Formats: sequence, C-alpha cells, structure tokens
Amino acid sequence: MSDPRPIGVFDSGVGGLTVLSDIRDRLPYEHTIYFGDTARVPYGPRDPAEVRGFAFEIVEYLVGLNVKLVVIACNTAAAAALKDLQASFEVPIVGVIEPGARAAVLDTRNRRVGVLATKLTAESGAYRRAIHALDAGIEVYEQAAPEFVPMIERGIVDGPELEEVARGYLEPLIRRRVDAVILGCTHYPLISATINRILGPEVRLISSAGQTALEVRNILSRRGYLRRPRNLEDFGRSVYVCSADPEEFARLGSRFLEESIEVVTPASALQRT
Repeated sequence: MSDPRPIGVFDSGVGGLTVLSDIRDRLPYEHTIYFGDTARVPYGPRDPAEVRGFAFEIVEYLVGLNVKLVVIACNTAAAAALKDLQASFEVPIVGVIEPGARAAVLDTRNRRVGVLATKLTAESGAYRRAIHALDAGIEVYEQAAPEFVPMIERGIVDGPELEEVARGYLEPLIRRRVDAVILGCTHYPLISATINRILGPEVRLISSAGQTALEVRNILSRRGYLRRPRNLEDFGRSVYVCSADPEEFARLGSRFLEESIEVVTPASALQRT
C-alpha cells in the first residue's frame, strides 16, 4: 500500500524548516508542503485566540491541498490550538510539544528542566503539563524569549547582539541549575550554538524536531500512509508556500536548509492581519 499525498508542515515563519529537515531526513521518499506564515510572524506576542484562528485557517488551507498529515512545526500554535485542531479535522495532526517533553524526561539527570519558548508558549504551561504527565516530580522552569524569533527572521543567528540577548534569557535557567533545556520554539535550533556556548557542555539542549519526525513516521506507517517509491532514486519533492515576501523566505530558507529554494508560492488567499 502506498499513499503519494504530501505531508503538510506549517510554522509562523522559517523556523519550522528545522522540523521539515528532520522529516525529510527520516522520510526521504515523502512529498512535503511547507507553509510559512511570514505575513503574521511572530506568533509569540499575540493573543492565543488569534493564533488559534491562524492555525485553523492554515490547516484548512493545507487540507485543501490534499495533505495526508499535518505537522504544527510551531510551539506557539501547538500550545494554542493542537487539541482543537485534532478534534475538528479528520487528517492526523501532530504537534511538537509532546515529543520534546518526552525527550526531556529521558535526558534530565537531576530532574530540573528548562524550557526556552515564546511568550505565549511559556505562559500556556503546555510543556510543564506535558512533562508532568510523564514524570510529576520533574521541576520545570519556563523562560520566555520574545526577541529571538524576530532576530532569527531578520537573519541574526550569531554575533554579539544575539549573545547579549541570549544571556539575559539564559541566566535565570543557569541559576536554577537545570541540566536539560528544551528549545521550545522551532526557530531556536538555528541559534543553538550560541545557546549551548552560554549554558555550557553539561546542559543538554533538546530540539523536538527529531522526535516529531519519528512520530510522523510511526503514524504514517501504522495507517499505511507511507509513500512507496518505484525506485530508490524517486525521492520526495518539497513545495514552499508563504503568506508574504516569498523572495525573503527563499533567501532565509535556503540559508537555514543549506540548499537552494528556487520557488516559493505566495498564499494570497489567506488574510493578512
């Protein structure tokens, strides 16, 4: 049995490309459609109800493109809307919070876990709940880092400006003596070198991208949705869609994927609020 329909992946901007990259690595024969909501990035400072509305709009758009599964490659959108989306659509929908929480529970040795996230994600307590559902004894410290996403979307992924901002966010976690830090936004792996340098080698950084990709593979396999290629050279194709500035998306996306993105389709049908 083979299902050639694409996997849909969406994020507020280019950060979710970290999740897309892991999906393509683990499922090289799957077609993918990536949607970056660049007209409305960042999601973190917005009201949860507004983000929920954006998420419903984008999932409906992707379902209209006949995707077989949707990955919310955005912690903020997953925190605001995952359960409601799963209850409203027949297509399987996967978030990035639970996979990251599971990895943190396995990785922490002193049972002190930090969560570096957007304002909305940190205030939602989504990671705390997910971790405590697995181990109620783990201490969870959630730190909002609202400046990271705008900086990354401007292409600032290293240098003294980022270093100064990062130290301000990370020092509270260092004082709490955490030994594992979840990168609770799919943009943050793009600045993991700076974060890792400040935290030190004894603190493990956890990105949910790899764990999410494994979950996608398991769901597709159990449902018989995997694409079976005619030959080993028949790799999956990726389509890129964004809600604003396709040229800028292609420039930044090519840098983050370390490969050239030749075509980005504007999704003019979506509202830009």
